[in-house]
Amino acid sequence: MTRRAAIGSALALGVATSGGAAAPAPRPLVFAHRGASALRPEHTLGAYAKAIADGADFIEPDLVPTKDGVLVARHENNIAETTDVADHPRFADRRTTRTIDGDAQTGWFTEDFTLAELKTLRARERLGAVRPESRGYDDAFQIVTLDEIIDFTAAEAAARGRSIGLVPELKHSTYFAGAGLPPEDRFLAVLAAHAYTRRAPVQVQSFEVANLRYLRGKVPAGGNVRLVQLIGGPAQRPADVVRANGTLDYRAMIAPAGLREMAGYADVVAPNTRALIPLDAAGRLAAPTTLVADAHAAGLQVCPWTFRPENRFVAADFRSGGDENARSAAGSIAEMRRYIALGIDAFFTDDPALGRAAVDGGR
Repeated sequence: MTRRAAIGSALALGVATSGGAAAPAPRPLVFAHRGASALRPEHTLGAYAKAIADGADFIEPDLVPTKDGVLVARHENNIAETTDVADHPRFADRRTTRTIDGDAQTGWFTEDFTLAELKTLRARERLGAVRPESRGYDDAFQIVTLDEIIDFTAAEAAARGRSIGLVPELKHSTYFAGAGLPPEDRFLAVLAAHAYTRRAPVQVQSFEVANLRYLRGKVPAGGNVRLVQLIGGPAQRPADVVRANGTLDYRAMIAPAGLREMAGYADVVAPNTRALIPLDAAGRLAAPTTLVADAHAAGLQVCPWTFRPENRFVAADFRSGGDENARSAAGSIAEMRRYIALGIDAFFTDDPALGRAAVDGGR
């Protein structure tokens, strides 16, 4: 059995054969990007609950450590835009500037706060002008830990009688290692501490390479934990490659030779959607690239990111009437189906209900 076939068998949603007929290709899995982040503030229990209710197969917690080494769900360690930290006078003196993977940022950073301190904050919608429904839930939810997310997911899976996977991303591993907070072993210890994550499907993502290679030595291929290589802009290099003065960039990583190398440590390649079908000068979908076929030939599954339902994010082919912030639900479904037709194995969406409709044939 090829690597891709083995992964498909492990993660497919119960596709079966009958009468000796060949089984159809597994339907792609719907990954809830930061939860149902089009409708609730990202990385909150509200966002994860909505995603699960809307039929997501996996929910995504991006992970960063606290000062006391606890992994919490935030897209970035800079929490200036996603919490009410600026409204807390006692934390005013912790506003600072840090360089994260070459990017100078000013704000408040999780590694400067204990978990107890972060628990006094409340989450806020990062794209408030674009997503008014989500903004309506500002200050309703706490920052949550990976432990809490696993317990919540296990309870939801039991209540609904179906498996719900986790697709965590380890953020800025090289940066946090330099800060004395390397996340990999902390992450593995949390997985091992929960019965649910010792058996449920888990796909671990990173834009870096060294941490995935390290994890491959800890979680051999064939178990419930898969490794996902995220792909950035073509000319960009992974942060660990930059730190090591290497030359490997993402363009080389998704060339056929790079994909074959990747298959030695990862199970899935996760590029931006436009690496599969680029946009033309008018913002419409152009001809597909060969990336899906090349990745499958190397034994990798393909999981693009990220489909978003607002006009500003949807290809021009599928935008609705109204301004750039208007939702184009039907257009987003149609766009996802164009990518599904390429043979992708999973995809990230900010609105899992639309992703479910794209996969299942609803509107």
